[in-house]
Amino acid sequence: MNGTSSEVQRRGVRRGVYVIPALFTVGNVFCGYLSLMAAVRGRYDLAAGLVFLAGFLDSLDGRVARMTGSTSAFGEQLDSLSDVLSFGLAPAFLVFHWGLSAHGRLGLFASFLFLVCGACRLARFNVQIHVVDKRWFVGLPIPAAAGALCGLIWVIPEPLADPRIATAFLGVTLLLGFLMVSTFRYRSFKDVDLRSRRSMRLVPLLGLVIAAVAAWRPDVCLASLAVVYALSAPVARLASALFPRRTPLEDGPA
Repeated sequence: MNGTSSEVQRRGVRRGVYVIPALFTVGNVFCGYLSLMAAVRGRYDLAAGLVFLAGFLDSLDGRVARMTGSTSAFGEQLDSLSDVLSFGLAPAFLVFHWGLSAHGRLGLFASFLFLVCGACRLARFNVQIHVVDKRWFVGLPIPAAAGALCGLIWVIPEPLADPRIATAFLGVTLLLGFLMVSTFRYRSFKDVDLRSRRSMRLVPLLGLVIAAVAAWRPDVCLASLAVVYALSAPVARLASALFPRRTPLEDGPA
């Protein structure tokens, strides 16, 4: 009798462990849903900030699942579907209502294309997850694209009155969509082990970044980090094309 009772308890605990990362994913979805509501009400700063909060929760669900040994195919699919809402639909809806609606159908097309490219990026990631090098992402991850777009909106939350700036954001939206489906390689930082001596050197820098975000303007700091990350791969590709590395044979005597 006691053996049966303890076995039931173990099964209950095991099931409870699987629920924990799903709760973070549901929180991610909830933030995306609230972002849509905030955009409808004209609270563009709040809508942008909620996308960043969704990104924070999204970064935790996978880590919690791996720490608790509760990774599952169901969790992976749920995570991808939530990402389409929070980092695809919510930012596309936000940028259209905030600054692209003046462009009419062109603005609608640009915002919709951002959503479609984000969905394609997630689909490609899901089919290549066990094929590509885990140190790199192929194409800009959709949370980073959403962060770059929403970060800029968070910095200037007032609806755009200058058509030139609105046109510039039309280009930014299209560029971020292209980067998501491109073959540019972005560092994933999944290979960074904070317990190693080499990685410990990054801890003070990470502390300074967190302190700057907390003490100064979080919108400017987070937007800057997201934009720099989004541009890092194209800049690196351009630099390697302009200044190719020499092989040892090229450096040797003729």
